[in-house]
Order: sequence, then C-alpha cells, then structure tokens
Amino acid sequence: MLYRDLGPFRTTAIGHGEMPLTIENNRGHDVGIDTLHASLDAGCRHIDTAWAYYTPGEEEQTGEKLVREALATWKGPREEVTVATKIGLRRAWEGDKPVWPRDGKPEHLIAYGKQSAMALGVDTIDLLYMHRHDPEVPYGESIEALRQLLDEGVAQYAGVSNVTIEQLDIARAILGDRLVAVQNQYSPIHLDTQDTLDYCAKLGLAFVCWSPLGGYRHPYDESKFDPFRQVAAAHGVSYQQVVLAWELAKGDHMFVIPGAHRPETILDSLKASDLELTPDELAFLG
Repeated sequence: MLYRDLGPFRTTAIGHGEMPLTIENNRGHDVGIDTLHASLDAGCRHIDTAWAYYTPGEEEQTGEKLVREALATWKGPREEVTVATKIGLRRAWEGDKPVWPRDGKPEHLIAYGKQSAMALGVDTIDLLYMHRHDPEVPYGESIEALRQLLDEGVAQYAGVSNVTIEQLDIARAILGDRLVAVQNQYSPIHLDTQDTLDYCAKLGLAFVCWSPLGGYRHPYDESKFDPFRQVAAAHGVSYQQVVLAWELAKGDHMFVIPGAHRPETILDSLKASDLELTPDELAFLG
C-alpha cells in the first residue's frame, strides 16, 4: 500500500469512503461491516465518514456508528487507522428525494462534533472536517466553532470540505497549522476544483478527492472515462484503478477515498496503489 502524510498522520493514500454503506440503497449492516473489514485486512488505514451518512428517517450517524463497530470487531491494529469525519450537513426528504440540508450554526457544529466523537467511541477525533458552507452563516463563524472543538480536545486536527480558495484562506487564518486537509470532489468528470488542488500543493496541505471515480448518485458522461479504459486494457486492470492511480500521480499531497457497496469493489480500488503509470500514459490521460 502507498503511504503518505495526511498532516501528522502517516496513512494510506487510498482511503475508504464509507458513505455508500449507510445512505439509501446500501446493502445492509452486515455487508457494511464485511466491506470495512475487507479494506482494513487488505491494508487500508484511512477511513472517511460523516455525521450525515444515514438514510433520512432512519437513525442518525449510522455511518460513524458502523465505523466504530467495524473497528471494534476487527482483529487488526486499531491504532494504525486514521478516522476522519465531517460535520455541517444533515439528511432529510424533499418529497421523495433525499437532500442534504446545511447547518453551519456554531452552537450546532459544536454539538455535532461532540456527537461524532461519541458515535465513533473516541475521546478525540483524528481529523474533523467542516462538511460544507452554510450560506446563512458567515464561513468564518462556522470555522471558529471548529477551532473551539480543537481547543476542547474533541478533535486533534481539522479539515475543510467543498471549499473555494477564498474559504480555504478564511479557514487557514482561523485554524493555523491545525488545518491539514482539504476534501473536494475531483475526478475526470469533476475537474473544476483543479485550482484548490494546485493551491493545496503550494501550501503543503493534503488534498483528498471525494467521489474520485465520479460517484454513483448522479448521471454523468461515461465517455470521459474512455481514455482510462484504453490504458486499463493495456495493463490488464480495471479502469477504476487507472483513474485512482492518475489522481494519486497529481502530487504527493493527493489522497483518494473511493466508496464501495461490497468488499470486491473496495479491494479492486486498493490495488491502484501498485499501479504505476508511465509519463506517456499520464500525458495521454491529461
């Protein structure tokens, strides 16, 4: 497995995005545990979840609780695993459509952070992200709440997610060197965060790609992956492995957190750690 520095944490560059295991259309609790155990057994040491990973109308914080149970029942070295979670979103129904209401009120964020620590069963969260800006609350006020959670020891280090460069600079001014990561969507079909990716490289911050394979909840142009399929055929691997290897090749600050509904999928993604793309292949992929 490829290891990199995520702030102070030496962990795997390919993490496990937990979300598909506990939002709607998941395959059930037992498959979720089996999937997390499979990735841990294969060497993954970076799990990413969130307060909001649950199906609307069902128990809140299902994702964090699943991660806690998976780690408690895993027979491997728990102390090696970096766990990240996020606060600032909830889940609800809008008609028959699940939505993600934003909640950046400082008093709520402080409560959510403490609830996350309880759900994960830890005294201190390794890495706590602000999930997404609430337009009804000045971004700096939300980040001040994140700083309070750090000051109180609820979390060790902080990250910000779904941010612009302007928002990142606000967070940096408030959190200082306790801000260690940015988690934005990035993939061959979501290249609009290239600016924050490059800015993180300049600042020495980790850039964590969510939905690095394009995601599964919204339709997209499958032809964007055709060049990756071509390279994959030459290597005899899945195109998903090529996509992840291409993203990791963007710099030593790069991390990816592919999701999975079942063990076979995450095990395939983790093999991207061993895939080396040539300079010509990287140039071809862009």
